[in-house]
Amino acid sequence: MTNLRFGAYLLVALGFINMRYQTGHHDIVMHSFSIIFPGVLLLLATFIKPAQKFLEHKNTKLVIGTMILLLIGYSFIN
Repeated sequence: MTNLRFGAYLLVALGFINMRYQTGHHDIVMHSFSIIFPGVLLLLATFIKPAQKFLEHKNTKLVIGTMILLLIGYSFIN
């Protein structure tokens, strides 16, 4: 669970950093929230018991890890 929480914190931080440093660009709020929102959802899911059981599966961790990496890449090219 700790690694998933770190990933969620990373997405939230990258979303806010993206929002701050690209101020003035068109639709930056929507681009930043597309990074922040999944991070917040993942962070909340790590604290809910039924979601924790779902997140403990190896396949789920692989999918979520891939999504985190894709969102990190999106934050850099955005």
